[in-house]
This record gives sequence, C-alpha cells and structure tokens, in this order.
Amino acid sequence: MTNLAYAMGTQGGGGGAAGGGDFSFIIMMAVLFAIFYFLMIRPQQKKQKEVKDMIANLAHGDLVMTAGGIQGKVAGLTDTVVTIEIADKIKIKVGRNFIATVLQKAPKE
Repeated sequence: MTNLAYAMGTQGGGGGAAGGGDFSFIIMMAVLFAIFYFLMIRPQQKKQKEVKDMIANLAHGDLVMTAGGIQGKVAGLTDTVVTIEIADKIKIKVGRNFIATVLQKAPKE
C-alpha cells in the first residue's frame, strides 16, 4: 500500500508538465491540419470547381479533348451526354464527365 501511495505522490509532482504537453499536442495537431488544408484540400476543391464550371459552360462548336485523348468539336449537348464530331460526318457520344479539357472555345457570333 505504501508503494502505491509513493508512486502516486511522485507522479503528482510531474503532473503539471503533462498538462502542458497535452496543450502543445493540440496546438501541433491544429497547425498540421491547417497545413494540410491549405496545401492539399483547398487546391483540390478549387480544381474541382474549375472542372465543374468548364463542363457546365460547354457550348456547340467548342474544341474539346476527352479523358481518352479523343479531340473533336462539340456537335450536341444534353444534361449528361456530349456528342463530339471527330471527323466529317463521324460523331461519337461521351459522358460530360469524360471531357478533360476545352482546347478552344467556339467563336461568338
């Protein structure tokens, strides 16, 4: 029993340092989260927003490239499907989500 009391008494003296260690750990975790947010999460969200806006602003006559590397002009649009003319009278249909980039916007009339 005296050993238990002695052990508790010696830990009591060092208890103040453990409380400060917990606080510094919380601050360190907050700093790490902030670094991850500004270096990884925020740029990814910005990129996703740009891709979403690009897909939403597709128009007839835009020169686009699909995720598979096929290039062509937008010949038709629906909510989920884009018809691309890849050669004279040769058209393919792809999902809007598979449009990787707009190479050239159609000239405004």
